[in-house]
Amino acid sequence: MTTLIWVAVVAVVVVALVAVGYAVLQQRRRDHLRERFGPEYERIVAEHDTRRDAEQELLDRERRHAELGIHPLTEESRDTYANQWTEVQERFVDAPGFAVTEADQLVTAVMAERGYPTEDFEARLSTLSVGHGKTLDHYRTAHEISGRAARKEASTEDLRQAMVHYRALFEELLQETTRGR
Repeated sequence: MTTLIWVAVVAVVVVALVAVGYAVLQQRRRDHLRERFGPEYERIVAEHDTRRDAEQELLDRERRHAELGIHPLTEESRDTYANQWTEVQERFVDAPGFAVTEADQLVTAVMAERGYPTEDFEARLSTLSVGHGKTLDHYRTAHEISGRAARKEASTEDLRQAMVHYRALFEELLQETTRGR
């Protein structure tokens, strides 16, 4: 009888250890995803029925991102893009709507040269979220304002804000080096 009790106690302890280990692994994964995706983590969780589904989507994004071969810009490209950005900002004074369109195109060009997909906005967001989750809201906002500007529904202040938002992602894409992402 005492052997049976000891076996039961050991079984309960093993099950408890497995449960604690599973909970610790889940929390580590969650912490990793929160750190990697920043505010995008909470946005994706809010869009899904369960946290597990949201986290699986984020893990899938990481996997797809790893397959892309994204790389930093050469020093020459970085300088060229920085000069182009300065020119776009200078044009803002006389043609703010056109400058915002140019800013969007410049950000897209940098993304393309770095190896990011640029075929559609949602694909860009998904891929950018892996390494740029903290600046992704800037890009969303800039894109939204750019759309309103195309319909002539944005004020000059809106357009200025779009430039500020585009610049946040542009600078991050430009300055990023080969550090682990």
